[in-house]
Amino acid sequence: MFKEFKTFIMRGNVLDLAVAVIIGAAFGKIVTSLTDDVIMPIVGKIFGGLDFSSYFVILGKVPEALAGSSDYAALKKAGVPVFGYGAFITAAVNFLILAFIIFLLIRAVNRLMPKADEAPAAPAAEPADIALLREIRDELKARPRV
Repeated sequence: MFKEFKTFIMRGNVLDLAVAVIIGAAFGKIVTSLTDDVIMPIVGKIFGGLDFSSYFVILGKVPEALAGSSDYAALKKAGVPVFGYGAFITAAVNFLILAFIIFLLIRAVNRLMPKADEAPAAPAAEPADIALLREIRDELKARPRV
């Protein structure tokens, strides 16, 4: 079982996937920082607020210790039902930015990679009846005439 597991792990696609997951996690942190620290404050300023995460609607009873609080994270931590549309907008913008950056990266890589010449199409397999007729013809030619 250990040998089979070792063979599975050492296959190229498993190692490639592991590297991709690690790089993807690091890349996700970079994009999150770019979004949260650079882009969202600008977008928030344009739309009248500095932080979209402060946009939410309280749907339930707030504990007395947090009465009047506008801290989304504290309210969620206290178990207050909160409709956090601002956090959703931030997550959606994060996704769009990440998707656009990945699109640009793949586009750049595709331009840098040499284009492979199209391989000539392999000749189609000969139909069985044609092959049989050809064999019969060759056999008749090989026989001596009487």
